[in-house]
Amino acid sequence: MKIISLCLFQWRGNKITDPKLLATGFESSSFGFFKRKSVKEWCEFVSFTLAKRTNESQRQSVKEKDYICHVHNRFDNLSAVAICDDEYPRRVAFSLLNKVMDDFMDIYRNKIGDLQEYPFEQIVQLLNKFQDPNQADKLSKIQRTLDETTIVVQDAIEKVLKRGENLEILIDRSEFLSGQSKQFYRVAKKHNQCCTIC
Repeated sequence: MKIISLCLFQWRGNKITDPKLLATGFESSSFGFFKRKSVKEWCEFVSFTLAKRTNESQRQSVKEKDYICHVHNRFDNLSAVAICDDEYPRRVAFSLLNKVMDDFMDIYRNKIGDLQEYPFEQIVQLLNKFQDPNQADKLSKIQRTLDETTIVVQDAIEKVLKRGENLEILIDRSEFLSGQSKQFYRVAKKHNQCCTIC
């Protein structure tokens, strides 16, 4: 899972004015040295085209060969585009796009207006932070923790089921269970012998 590029545009919401590139971030270490410039130009071109052709307040994902291009044009004249490999989670990609635009607006909320240069080095930091979606996204981190917990619980249940014979002995010796409960367990076990737990 990898994010290749992240671009931020100022966008006017009409077909007359082209989106203005405000900031970019690239992760090109997986490409050969001589290919990096071409990859960067390709990413900027695709991002520009998607930002221009996506309507205001719209999000979309477009597949291009082995990559998914996620774009979000917001009502506040900002547009962000992330180009990721096709394994990168869509929800996390859109969280990244929102974070980029929110952070930019926190800095330039009262200054944005004219098409001019805005230094925004944070885009590279966000690109690097979101390379691992499990670390960057709180919901993904929680889901991974839940998955690990589920594995532990399943392992424990399997161990208990393997000790079924010992469980019967414990039930027979138990002082906490009444004779009626012990009899109920034996009858239930007898009736369930035809069923197996997988």
